[in-house]
Amino acid sequence: MGKNENTSIFNISYANFLLMGFPGLQEGRLLLIFPFTFLYVTIISANVLVIHIVVAQRNLHQPMYVLIALLLAGNICAATAVMPKMLEGFVHYANPSLHGCLAQMFFIYFTLLLDYNLLLAMALDRYVAICHPLRYTDLMTSRLLSLLTIFALTRSLGVAVPSVVLTARAHFCRTAVVQHFTCEYIALLSIACGDLTFNNQLGLAIRLVTVIFDLALLGTSYTRIIYAAFQISSRGARAKALHTCGSHLLVILTIYLSGLSSSIVFRMAKSVSQDVQNLLSAIYLLLPGALNPLIYGVRTREIRQHIEKMLCKRESLQEVGEQPKRLQSMRVDRKLPG
Repeated sequence: MGKNENTSIFNISYANFLLMGFPGLQEGRLLLIFPFTFLYVTIISANVLVIHIVVAQRNLHQPMYVLIALLLAGNICAATAVMPKMLEGFVHYANPSLHGCLAQMFFIYFTLLLDYNLLLAMALDRYVAICHPLRYTDLMTSRLLSLLTIFALTRSLGVAVPSVVLTARAHFCRTAVVQHFTCEYIALLSIACGDLTFNNQLGLAIRLVTVIFDLALLGTSYTRIIYAAFQISSRGARAKALHTCGSHLLVILTIYLSGLSSSIVFRMAKSVSQDVQNLLSAIYLLLPGALNPLIYGVRTREIRQHIEKMLCKRESLQEVGEQPKRLQSMRVDRKLPG
């Protein structure tokens, strides 16, 4: 009888889930709406501003700026995949279906993996620009840029799809409550039953291979780039090359360090509270989208100059609009008796 009960329980698989968000902050979860809404609006606005600058200015239609725009578009998609469901959970617990969870998981991991692949393409672009400057226009053509974009999309799909397929095949019989604000791979596997050894090993292997391979390529590329930059005789050109590489390295550190901290905490789940895990996961998912447009908007001179021009133009238009009001008030003052 006990065996039959266990078998029937194992055959049950929940098709709808309850996302708890931050379990330890249930009483004050409504207060979380304001900071996270502000963060979401900031992410969308900052990324859209830089993308608009790149698209609107013809002199920025170059491989490096196009790749930056693609990276920031990925930031918008990643934040949009996470934040609406997260904010819904703060108002009332989000109750997505299995298909909804799998769709959210796919878009989260696809956009994050796309970030990694676009960083590789940026490293190649900077390598050609600094190590082979005379051949840059011949090598970094629009055709090569299209191939790099297709490679980034294909590689992201090749890693994200197997994770979603493996999760879809799992049985979720332990509980329908997910102690998280989003449908992450590890969060869903934590409520699954049965033998998950293959799922865990494959997920870890994919992450390790992807991260180690990408970091090896990035490290090799930027080592050669920095070495070549120091060989440039012109002090101004050398400073510009190092400054540009510094921006890319800041973005790389932001993305990889936030992801590494989240992975380490998940592996040490027994000694870290669920709220801390979820907070680091939020940082991992949202921090790059908030910092990347600031890094590129402030440190990239061409983008910064266009943003400053746009802001100055708005101020001048406001002043022009206020001039008739000032003249009218001056005329009224003159008519009034002293």
